[in-house]
Amino acid sequence: MGKVRTTSVKVISREIIKVYKTHLSHDSFEHNKDIVSKVAIIQSKRLRNRIAGYVTHQMKLAYLREMSYED
Repeated sequence: MGKVRTTSVKVISREIIKVYKTHLSHDSFEHNKDIVSKVAIIQSKRLRNRIAGYVTHQMKLAYLREMSYED
């Protein structure tokens, strides 16, 4: 079973993806963590990492969908 993510993590992540999609990576958590730190004011490191992880996950899914359509 996967990990449960709170609604706040999902909402914030979707907003970041919507605005900064061109700056995010589908395979680098560290890069996405830096972007999240720069564009959002998040008090805790744990919440920042959860948001960056969810952003990376969503970007990876979008990348895989694009690749499957090309075949």
